[in-house]
Amino acid sequence: MDPLRRNAVTVTGSPDGVPVVFVHGFGCDQGMWRHVAPAFEATHPVVTLDHVGAGGSDTSGYDRERYSSLQAYADDLVEVLAASGLPPVVLVGHSVSATIGALAAIARPEVVRQLVMVAPNPRFVDDDGYRGGFGADEVDELLETMEGNHLGWSADIAPVIMGAPDRPELGEELTRSFCRTDPTIARDFARVTFLSDHRADLAHVPVPTLVLQCSDDALAPLEVGAFVHDQLPDSELVVLAATGHCPNLSAPAELVGVLRAHLDRG
Repeated sequence: MDPLRRNAVTVTGSPDGVPVVFVHGFGCDQGMWRHVAPAFEATHPVVTLDHVGAGGSDTSGYDRERYSSLQAYADDLVEVLAASGLPPVVLVGHSVSATIGALAAIARPEVVRQLVMVAPNPRFVDDDGYRGGFGADEVDELLETMEGNHLGWSADIAPVIMGAPDRPELGEELTRSFCRTDPTIARDFARVTFLSDHRADLAHVPVPTLVLQCSDDALAPLEVGAFVHDQLPDSELVVLAATGHCPNLSAPAELVGVLRAHLDRG
């Protein structure tokens, strides 16, 4: 299958400049970048896409066994970058796609110039000496609830993820996004997202990385951002004033400003 069609790839912007690729997190689609990506179209080629099961992606080739790890999503991303014909890109990954982007860069460093990790978390489950944000029992309960009532789970979890109680419309938008995803694939992707452990992979990321950590994030505590920064060979950590897990929706102006300053520095 054509990777560009499979992942509903959209390419906009100027043909000049370093290409910037925006990759969405769990339960979302490329529309979650609509307040951020257009800010770079005057100076950069801009690429957005949907993971299989999200947005306008083609799910006809979905294979549960293949997509039982984040590596499959990283392989998809590598295929998209190769098919796009673009020079090495700045890869901006949100949440689980920060990890997917890291795996893609490890596999094919020649196609990734830099990584930007927005609210990354390589391991959502707490471990000895590591705070991931969730206890093992909490993750089990979360996944069981999702299995039994996808719509109800979406309505309950989205406001927590958004972390903006004073702006309930953002939580409602995220709920609608969760409900638009293919429920079977979403349940599989949730299990892969919340149960995977890619902490050891961080040491092998071969490209410079900007880590953007939100100041109060239920899904990626401050300790996680510090851990990711410490484990990466070449990284910069910026703690945003934004709260919640989705600054691309809740604080797009701040996110654009930090990204632009980073890109301008080269």
